Amino acid sequence: MKLKQLRIAAAVALIAANCTALAQNYPARTIRMVIPFAPGGNTDIIGRVFVPKMAEIIGQQIIIDNRGGAGSVIGTEIVMRSPPDGYTLLLASAAHTINPAMIKKLPYDSVKDFTPISVVADVPTAFVIHPSLPSKNLKEFIALAKARPNDIFYSTAGIGTVGHLSAELLVSTAKIKLTGVHYKGSGPSMTDLVGGHIQMQFPSMPAAVPYVASGRMRMIAQTGEKRSPAAPTVPTMIEQGMKDFVVSSGFSMFGPANLPKPIVDRVHAALVQSLKDPKVNKTLLDQGAEPNGNSPEAHDKFNRAEIQKWIKVARAAGIEAQ
Repeated sequence: MKLKQLRIAAAVALIAANCTALAQNYPARTIRMVIPFAPGGNTDIIGRVFVPKMAEIIGQQIIIDNRGGAGSVIGTEIVMRSPPDGYTLLLASAAHTINPAMIKKLPYDSVKDFTPISVVADVPTAFVIHPSLPSKNLKEFIALAKARPNDIFYSTAGIGTVGHLSAELLVSTAKIKLTGVHYKGSGPSMTDLVGGHIQMQFPSMPAAVPYVASGRMRMIAQTGEKRSPAAPTVPTMIEQGMKDFVVSSGFSMFGPANLPKPIVDRVHAALVQSLKDPKVNKTLLDQGAEPNGNSPEAHDKFNRAEIQKWIKVARAAGIEAQ
């Protein structure tokens, strides 16, 4: 028995020594940051703001590798199957926490198959309506929706997107009836809202602000825990009495499962330092994205909670995973 215990202790010590040596030499070569979406989207835009500074801080080049497709599943699976050595990282969007509710047979477990590093930035969702609706705040909108069940149409960028599930969360929380119209992308959905064919939407804050500023949409609420600097005069859903109604597109960084803690700490430190850079910080805020940089432990808690939240919302809305 003692011999077995000695062997186990020796094995643990060897693993610890190898991890320490790996971390001391890390990074010794180029790091790949997989973005599971095509260039030009929100995740890609966020990544290209902070990654150059993070590369400078960590002391190695970080190459952005856009691997779009299947609602972020293709790129995410690439990271899941990569060695846990810190040379392949994932920059995920809210799709990472929504997909378990929408896709029946994911090729990975969104919690167990990844090592959480940090939430990079939060992009609150805006609650916007067409100016033809008389509602000036959330209370007035809910009263209008109750008086006109299924008569108010909301648009989304597609089934299972943040905008779709946000609307369904509103329906279940406020006990109202709305009619959803699902488009193939945010562009067409916004166009029809501006044109008055649709009456409301939950777009990302950066997408909504220009239309609100020009008077083509009215923002009656925002869904962050606190007000966004991009719309400081617009109250949150919580401020307007909708307790716990928090929706944001959390852009998060993960590594493959079993990424050694010393490497996680090294990557996390470089990320946090890059987010504190004045230029990076201002650029993100100007785009409606709020820099985060929370701990790996807090990120893990957030990831698990978001997954459960969206599963609950999808079930309440009768949305079946495909």
